Amino acid sequence: MSAIEVIERPEAAAAALDPVRSRLLAELSTPASAAAVAGRLGLPRQKANYHLRTLEAHGLVRVAEERAWGGLTERVLTASADGFLVSPAALGDAGATPARTHDRMSAAYLVALAGRVVREVGGLMKRADVTGKRLATASLDSEIRFRSPSDRAAFAEELTRAVSALAARYHAGPDEGGRTHRLFVALHPTPDEPS
Repeated sequence: MSAIEVIERPEAAAAALDPVRSRLLAELSTPASAAAVAGRLGLPRQKANYHLRTLEAHGLVRVAEERAWGGLTERVLTASADGFLVSPAALGDAGATPARTHDRMSAAYLVALAGRVVREVGGLMKRADVTGKRLATASLDSEIRFRSPSDRAAFAEELTRAVSALAARYHAGPDEGGRTHRLFVALHPTPDEPS
């Protein structure tokens, strides 16, 4: 099972976003039969089966094992990943992109950048999985409490200078070979109730 699956196809996104199906996906973090999941969620078994077949058709649920019970075969299902994200690619041309957001200091631009990260890294994860290679990434997540807006602005300015200097030191020209990587740094207030 993958840690995270990025959903790129609109049909798969619609299937996963259905409230009953999203509950089924959450329940199937641990393999279970349709009857067991239906019982836990208080659903009729036929209704659970219908939704599970839809999720399976979109590759969001797979058969973990089959058990023979007399003349019947019980399918034990599991979610294809521990968690799911919907890529802006699922929205086609309507998906948010940084290119369509002109104010680089806006929250909209930050969200569009985050969406691009989901779209690009999600696609790279799938390719790495198919080829059996590990995807080279680096992530940094931290919290900082600023005394004032002017401290926040000074930090952002200093961070920009430091990252620009570091990028310039390691950036190889086109004739030097290597592979281009995208660097994404974000700063935003922490929500009162983090999710």
